[in-house]
Amino acid sequence: MTDELHDPLRARLQAADPAASLPAADPDGVARLLEDVMSTELTTENRETGTRDRSPLTWLVAAAAAVIIAGIGVFALVGHDEDPTAPPTAADSQTVTELGAPAAAAYSAKCLVPTAETLSGQQVAFDGTVTAIADGVVTLRVSHWYTGGDTDLARVQAPPEDLQQLIGAVHFEQGGRYLVSASNGQVTVCGFSAPWSTDLAETYQQAFG
Repeated sequence: MTDELHDPLRARLQAADPAASLPAADPDGVARLLEDVMSTELTTENRETGTRDRSPLTWLVAAAAAVIIAGIGVFALVGHDEDPTAPPTAADSQTVTELGAPAAAAYSAKCLVPTAETLSGQQVAFDGTVTAIADGVVTLRVSHWYTGGDTDLARVQAPPEDLQQLIGAVHFEQGGRYLVSASNGQVTVCGFSAPWSTDLAETYQQAFG
C-alpha cells in the first residue's frame, strides 16, 4: 500500500479519535499494550519475522488499538463522577436553626439572675455542642430541644467581645457544651445562654419541663 493510500486512512482515524481532546495516556501502559498487540498474529505474518517486515496496515491497526484503549481508560477515570441527580448525603440533609447575636443597646439595664420563670418566656431553648466556629458564626449540634425547634444544628452569630464583658453574652468555644435560649431570633445574655452546668440545666428543665 502506497503512502498516498494510507495517508487518508490516517486522517480518518485521527478524525474519529475519541481521545483527541484528552491528555496523553501513560506512556509505559501504552507501550505494554502495543507490545501485546504486536505479538498477536494480526495478518499472515508469523512471529519469526518479528516487527521488521510488518506491513503499514499492521502498524495502523496497532496505533488505532492504542488510541481506543487510551480513550477507554480515560473514560473509566472520568465516567464515575458523582451523579448530579443522586440523593443528598446525610450531611446535606441536616436541618439548621439560624440565630443572631443581640445588640448591646437592647440591654442597657442591669442583668437579671436567670430563673426558671424568666427563662420559660423564651421562644427557643436547646442543649448543644459546638462543632465549628468560622467567620463569626458558631455551629452547634443540638442534642436536646427544650422548645422552639427540632433541627439537627443551630447556627449562632457569635456575640462580640465587648458584649460578652458588658452584659454576660455567651462566649462559645470549640467542642464546648452550651445551654442556649433565644427570642425574636436573638440569643439571650446575662447568663441565660451559657456553658452547660448542672444548675443551669436544672433551671432549663424547670422552665420547659
